[in-house]
Amino acid sequence: MSGMTRLISRALAALLLVGPATGCLYSFQAGTGLTGAETIAILPFENSTSRLELTQEIQDVLLRGLPRSLGLRPAGEEIADVVVRGEITSYNLSAPSYRPADATGGAATVLQREVSINVSVQILDMRERLILWESSAVRAVGQFLEASETEDEAKQQALQMLIQEIVDGAQEGW
Repeated sequence: MSGMTRLISRALAALLLVGPATGCLYSFQAGTGLTGAETIAILPFENSTSRLELTQEIQDVLLRGLPRSLGLRPAGEEIADVVVRGEITSYNLSAPSYRPADATGGAATVLQREVSINVSVQILDMRERLILWESSAVRAVGQFLEASETEDEAKQQALQMLIQEIVDGAQEGW
């Protein structure tokens, strides 16, 4: 080990030992970076698709995952510091992977299917009356093998990805 590496290693070890002993007042808290925001309301998304169940499914997934991911507590719209609202703009089921029909007349075989959900989202700071982040093109995708999985499994993957896409976009904007 070089002299510089040894020095850095000793300094890190000292920090690890001294930090807890001195009652360090700094801590890491995952969250939005939005000073003073403590609560969030997630409104049911408008639904422009023929899949009516998506409104409730997206609402449930966002209520379970978004407050925790952003470091906020759920609250009613009238008292929330931050409000999330949006619209489900499309739901598509496609077959991106298939084996084409062969020359002997055999049918095409679907190998993999894909569920994609597109939404537009706004995150509003209700205290300052500001749009903190918005996107009209949030897309989440789930895939399933035709032979062994279901569309519902892929939809659940897409819904989980939707939370991550919203969190990533929101934190990027803040």
